[in-house]
Amino acid sequence: MANTPDIIYTTVDEAPELASASLLPIIRSFAGAAGITVETRNISVAARILSAFPEFLTEEQRVNDDLAELGELVKTPEANVIKLPNVSASVPQLVAAIKELQGQGYAIPAYPTDPQSDEEKQIQARYDAIKGSAVNPVLREGNSDRRSAKAVKEYAKANPHSMGEWKSTSKTCVASMPGNDFFANETSTTITAAQAGGAKIVHTAEDGTETVLKSGLKYQDGEIVDATFLSAAALRDFVKAEIDSMEPGVLFSVHLKATMMKVSDPIIFGHFVSVYLEDFIAKHGAKLDALGWNPNGGIGDLEKLIAGDAELQADLKATLAARPAMYMVDSDKGITNLHVPSDVIIDASMPAVIRAGGIGWGPDGKAADTKCCIPDNSYAGVYDETINYFKETGKLDVTTCGAVSNVGLMAQKAEEYGSHPTTFEIAAKGTVRIVLDNGDVISEHAVEKGDIWRSATAKKAPIMDWIQLAIRRTKATGLAAFWLDANRAHDAELIKYVEPALKEAGIDIPIMAPREATRFTLLEMRKGNDVVTITGNVLRDYLTDLFPILELGTSAKMLSIVSLMQGGGLFETGAGGSAPKHVQQLMEENHLRWDSLGEFCALGESFKFLADKGMAKAGVIGAAIEDATQKVLENNNSPERKVGQADNRSSHYWFARYWADAMAAQSDDADLAAHFAPIAKALADGEAAILAELKAGEGKPVDLGGYYHADVAKVAAVMRPSATLNAIIG
Repeated sequence: MANTPDIIYTTVDEAPELASASLLPIIRSFAGAAGITVETRNISVAARILSAFPEFLTEEQRVNDDLAELGELVKTPEANVIKLPNVSASVPQLVAAIKELQGQGYAIPAYPTDPQSDEEKQIQARYDAIKGSAVNPVLREGNSDRRSAKAVKEYAKANPHSMGEWKSTSKTCVASMPGNDFFANETSTTITAAQAGGAKIVHTAEDGTETVLKSGLKYQDGEIVDATFLSAAALRDFVKAEIDSMEPGVLFSVHLKATMMKVSDPIIFGHFVSVYLEDFIAKHGAKLDALGWNPNGGIGDLEKLIAGDAELQADLKATLAARPAMYMVDSDKGITNLHVPSDVIIDASMPAVIRAGGIGWGPDGKAADTKCCIPDNSYAGVYDETINYFKETGKLDVTTCGAVSNVGLMAQKAEEYGSHPTTFEIAAKGTVRIVLDNGDVISEHAVEKGDIWRSATAKKAPIMDWIQLAIRRTKATGLAAFWLDANRAHDAELIKYVEPALKEAGIDIPIMAPREATRFTLLEMRKGNDVVTITGNVLRDYLTDLFPILELGTSAKMLSIVSLMQGGGLFETGAGGSAPKHVQQLMEENHLRWDSLGEFCALGESFKFLADKGMAKAGVIGAAIEDATQKVLENNNSPERKVGQADNRSSHYWFARYWADAMAAQSDDADLAAHFAPIAKALADGEAAILAELKAGEGKPVDLGGYYHADVAKVAAVMRPSATLNAIIG
C-alpha cells in the first residue's frame, strides 16, 4: 500500500489504551530519531461504533473505519502492526459504550434488544458485527507464535509469584455435560475440488417450512467444514443436576467466554441464570417479561430492572440464599459469577482458580473449593486434567519449571472463533443442513427449538502454514505435541493434513488428545523442560493464559508474534485482556498498575521486523529495546498494585531511560549514539524531579472524560504529569 507507515500502533480500550498515552510519545520520539514513522489506527469499541453509523453523525464526528483498513493492510508484505488488547464487547458493554457516546453528543441509535421493525433489525445487525471477537478474526491473517521472552522467564524464576497450595482432598472439580454437546454432535468434512464453491445453511421445520439461515457461503478446495449443535434441553438438565448435587462448602460457578463466542456463550450463560433462578422466575415470570428482562444479560441486569420493587428484591435475595453459594467476581460488591456474561471469562477465570490452589471467593468473602461448570467437552478436559494433576502432585515450583509456548492455528478466522455468522439459536424443531451449490449435503442435524447450532471452518493454506510453523518452533525448542483428538470429528480431519506433512519433513511430533497432551506438558514443564503446545484456535487462546499464569503469574507478559501469510508482521502485546479493574483504580486513586512489558516485547520484535526488511537503524533500536526491557525487570521497575508504589508511568520513565542509555552506548550507529547521549544524560539527571512529578497526584480521583471514549487531553494530563520528562521526550 502506498504511504504505509513503518509501524502502526493500535488505539484500543481501557488499561492498555491509558498506558499508550504515556508510552506512545516515547516510542514516537525514539523512532523518529531514526526516521521511522509510527502511526495509530483506532480499533476501540467506541471507534468501531462511530464508524458503523456515519449517517447519524456530523461531518466533524465521523471517523474512519480503521479496522477495515487494517484488515486489508495485513494481507500485504508491508504490514507491521503492534496490536494491543481490545475489548471484545458483550451486549452490556456495548450498551454502556453507546450510552456514553450519546451522552457526549453523538446521535447514534440505541441498541435494539428486541427489534421489531426492519430498521431496528438492521441497526441491531450493525451493532452485532461490533460485539464479541470482531477485531481478531479481521487482523489475524497468520498463525500464532506465542511464548515468553527469555528475560521475562528468567525474571519469573528468580522472583517467583505466589502460588496457592493444592491438597489431594480438594473438592474443586470440572463438571461437563454427559453428552449431546458440541463435542458429541460434531460432524466434519474436507471439501473436495468438485465441491468447492457456494453453499448455504438451511433449517427445515417439521411442517416442511424451509428457512435459509445463511446464504452466500464460499468453501475452498481442501477447507475443513464443521457443523455441530448443543442441546438446550440437555444443557438445562445438566445445570439442574450440578446445582442439585452441590456439596456443602463448595462454590458453584460457570466458566464460558461470552465476549469471544458472542452468539453461543451468552445463550448458554442465560440457561445457567434461568435454571439457577427457576423458582424466582416461575413466581414472577409475567412481571419479568413486562420488564423486558433477558436471562442472557445476567443477574446484574435483573437487579437494575427490579430496583425499587421491594417484593421482587426480597424474593430474589431469598432465592439466592436458598441456592448453593456462588463463586464471586467481587464479593465486596456482591457481584456474582452469574451477574454479567462478560465478567467470568474462562481463559482467565480457570487459571486463576488453579493458580490459587483450586479455590475461589464466596459471597461471604472467604475462600472455598469450587465446582467449575464447563458444559462442552471439546476443551473442558484440559482444565479437568490440570486440576487432577495438581491434586496429585501439589503446586508448581515456578523457580524451576520449564516454559510452555504455543503455536496456534488462527489465520483466516480458523475454527470456532470464526463461527459467529454461522451460529444460530434454533427457532423450531426440525433439521439443519449445509447444502453445497452442487447439491451435496455435507451435514445434517436433527434439532429442537432452542438448540444452539454452529458451523466453523479452517482453510487449507492456514493449516499448512500452521504445521510448518509448528515444525520450526519444535526444532528450536525440542519438545512439542499436536493437541488433536482422533475421536473428535474436526481433529480427525486435521490429522489427515498433519501426518503426511510431518512425514515429508522427516520429523516425529506426537499427536495427543488434549487431556493426554495436558498431562504430558505438565510433567515435562515440572522437570524443567520447555514444551511447545500446537493447537487449534480456542485452545491457543486458553493455553496462552493457563500456562503463563502458572509460570509467570500473568499472561500479559507473553511475546506474541503473528507471521502474516503474505509476509507482513502482526505483533500482539501478550494476552491478559484490557484490565477494567485497572481503569477503576486509576479513576479512584490515580494509580495504574497495568504492566506494559508486553508492549515492550512486541515493540522490540516490530523493530526487528523492520531490520529484517533492510532498515539497519531499526535493528539498532530493536537491540536497545531488548536491553531496556531486561533492565526494567532486573531492577524491579515494573508497576505494582498499590498507591505509592511504582506504577505504569514510572515504569515507562525507566524504560525510556534504559533505552536511551543503550542507544547512547551502542557502537553500531554513531549518529544515533550522538543523538541519544544528551537524552540519556537528561533522563538520568532528572530522575528525582521526574519521579516526584509522576507521583504528585497519586491517591486522588481523576477525570478521564469518559470510559469507552475518554477525552484525549484529560487522559494526556493524567498519564503524562511530569513536565520534566515531557520536555526531554518532546
